[in-house]
Amino acid sequence: MRKLGLFFIVIAALVMVPAICSALQIAGSPHDLSGRGWGTNQICIFCHTPHNAAAIQIAPLWNHASTATAPFTLYSSTSLNAVPGQPSGNSRACLSCHDGTVALDSYGTRVGTNFAAGTALLGTDLSNDHPISFTYDAALATADGGLVSPSSATLVVAGIPLFASQLQCASCHGVHDNANGDYLRNTNAASALCLKCHIK
Repeated sequence: MRKLGLFFIVIAALVMVPAICSALQIAGSPHDLSGRGWGTNQICIFCHTPHNAAAIQIAPLWNHASTATAPFTLYSSTSLNAVPGQPSGNSRACLSCHDGTVALDSYGTRVGTNFAAGTALLGTDLSNDHPISFTYDAALATADGGLVSPSSATLVVAGIPLFASQLQCASCHGVHDNANGDYLRNTNAASALCLKCHIK
């Protein structure tokens, strides 16, 4: 019986380690909203909650008010072979703070009044931002001729995830780790991040 109890303690610890490490990486970063006086000094609660998460799960245990469903102006180009859609998946989680339609401090049942500003405010015009919410697969890579063919429906190459075969904000931005600045998953010195997907 003691072995079974120890087993469950080890499993619980392994489950908690990623959450604790993520919180430590957010602490003191621009995503740390805990010191703003917005109803709590907790770090994770602005986005996640262990209980009573939002019915629409755009991210794990989602606790933030969701972005408006108003149409976004999407990126377009004559050289674009992908077909971007209205933001979906975890991109909606990112835009819940960054499009300016929902207050940063609107979490749980709280209706906030503090909105993103400056470079953190993308707005609903995404025409000058990298396209998101499009299928990135071998067919797209072949049609484009300048893209890396993805390894799987969950990965372009090491470090660049796909979400149900789609490229989303979180493909390039790791929301819990700001080590490379701008929450980039890889340094972009000499366009290193861009070159993970684009063959130039």
